[in-house]
Amino acid sequence: MHSQEFSAAPTRRQLLAAGGALALTGLLPGLARAQAPWPSKSVRFVVPFAPGGSSEIVARSTAAELSKTLGQSVFVDNKPGAAGNIAMSEVARADDQHTLILGHIGTLAVNPYIFDKLPWSPKDFKPVSLLAKVPSLYVVHPDVPAKNLREFIAYAKSKPGRLSYGSAGNGSAGQLAFEYLKMTADVFMLHVPYRGTGPLLTDLLSGRVDASAIGAAAILPFIKSGKVRCIATGSSQRLPQLPDVPTVAEQGFPGFEMTQWYGMLAPANMPQANIDKLSAETMKAVKAPDALRRLHGDAAEVIGDTPAQFEKFIAVEQERWKKVIARAKIKPD
Repeated sequence: MHSQEFSAAPTRRQLLAAGGALALTGLLPGLARAQAPWPSKSVRFVVPFAPGGSSEIVARSTAAELSKTLGQSVFVDNKPGAAGNIAMSEVARADDQHTLILGHIGTLAVNPYIFDKLPWSPKDFKPVSLLAKVPSLYVVHPDVPAKNLREFIAYAKSKPGRLSYGSAGNGSAGQLAFEYLKMTADVFMLHVPYRGTGPLLTDLLSGRVDASAIGAAAILPFIKSGKVRCIATGSSQRLPQLPDVPTVAEQGFPGFEMTQWYGMLAPANMPQANIDKLSAETMKAVKAPDALRRLHGDAAEVIGDTPAQFEKFIAVEQERWKKVIARAKIKPD
């Protein structure tokens, strides 16, 4: 029996099949990359302020929990400068899919109204989740002869323009909080801007500035140690950590409330599937037992909401503070 002979020349169908197989083989590495789970490397969480403030406490608590659930480490990178615009601009252009930024009342609700032109646009970001709100605490150096807000306002009015308050910078939440109080109480004080909460605290503790409005998380230890005196809280109710300190509203200004807030944003080029995954994990992260203990211990109100809810919240805050900024004539550095 003769063996079957095969043609040396492949048929057109064989050539097409071989070509398709080769093409598919060439695409496989790309397909594998496209389908790789996110994140595939460490995630950088940028904080647009100097270390030492409430922003870092909120960011580090969130990053620590996300590192446990995302399968990759999440590390905080402080990038201060230009009222947060340097960091916002850098992250807006990031295309590595592994860079996030801490959104803040200053960068999102103030900067769009105090700068003639921003190096970034709100459209450059996608909201992920509102992380936490931190009440502003109104504090004075112990040398200031005022035990509460009423006495402080009377003292400031007796010395118009001679008292000073410090903030973490022009357009910062601290300036916003104190200008809101000045406008409400009809009192005049000089503003001294610093480059972050850390430098501000140094001068407040030494008495170089008389007063400040600082997020509770950053200032509570100094209040408890007696290095500064808290004369009022910006919260709607008294804080468990300071049960003897009345709110601003209790001291003659009904309806007054001032909180700083912090949320997570991603560059607009991040795929929605990754945003959804990150949002779900972030909502769990801020409510994890370790995070709750730390944030509640620093008087922070934990939120953890959806991208849509955070987007709506930002719009409401922008409308609210736009009016205060115009009336107080807040300008950037």
